[in-house]
Amino acid sequence: MSLRIIFLGTAASVPTNDRSLPSIIVQREGDILMLDCGEGTQRQMIKAKIGLNRKMAIFITHMHGDHVLGLPGVIQTMSLLGRDKSLQIYGPAGIKDFLESIFKTVKFWLSFSIEINEIEYEGTVHKEREYEVQAVWAEHSTQSLAYAFIEKPKPGKFHPEKATALGIPKGPLWSALQRGEEVTLPDGRIVKPSDVMGPPRPGRKIVYSGDTRPSEKIAYLAENADVLIHEATLSDDLAEKAREEGHSTPSEAAQIALKANVKLLVLTHISARYSDPSVLLEQAKKIFPNTLIPKDLDIVEVPLPK
Repeated sequence: MSLRIIFLGTAASVPTNDRSLPSIIVQREGDILMLDCGEGTQRQMIKAKIGLNRKMAIFITHMHGDHVLGLPGVIQTMSLLGRDKSLQIYGPAGIKDFLESIFKTVKFWLSFSIEINEIEYEGTVHKEREYEVQAVWAEHSTQSLAYAFIEKPKPGKFHPEKATALGIPKGPLWSALQRGEEVTLPDGRIVKPSDVMGPPRPGRKIVYSGDTRPSEKIAYLAENADVLIHEATLSDDLAEKAREEGHSTPSEAAQIALKANVKLLVLTHISARYSDPSVLLEQAKKIFPNTLIPKDLDIVEVPLPK
């Protein structure tokens, strides 16, 4: 089951020649989860060849313009291209008023239904059969959320030789055991999945901080994550400015990754003052070596646990 992260926009506050405003796609097979939606996101989606009629949910971290002003354009482009699937949108208080005012004042036809969900409490905010999305409050200059995509545990490895030794005929009974179901054999014996399968494998986890100061809640949310995507708007020498504006430095993000025992730290929300972000990368790597700073349209594959 493929799982990838596509970085549509990696800038902070204003776009540059090289970086668009914040938007990140988590793509799990046919499902699309969008994290934030800065201006011009629909163009980045087209460049990344992400279909605008796919099953999709959008998660907005906070109501600052660089994270939310792309929503009207994405929605209108979807309608112009004939989207017919419903769209779920999640965000903090204000997201509903914002979108309803757009629909009221900007006259365009909607070809699909939209469900707007304002998040009031931390916890699970979106559930699918094989994964869920959790949210906690971040620490920014306005009400802001961090999100975690969390897969449910996967069945362990199936051992066909054990099934054969137990006299289980190949076919539907094998499939049922691999789905985690007990089966009854023709002779009345009951076989449990654990009789023919290895221990369950943990699902994958991707955490996105949004705009935030270093946060104990985010460290807890990101515990043992495969990927932590954390903002690092300003370099370590501007730590006081970062503190005043509710942002993080690379070293601060790296400390969260270290504390949470994540596998990979990805720094994003890069200020326009850094045409070359290598200084940010070097600062983070001193604390957490497995760190990268993506360019727009870069892709990070998240493999299944071995």
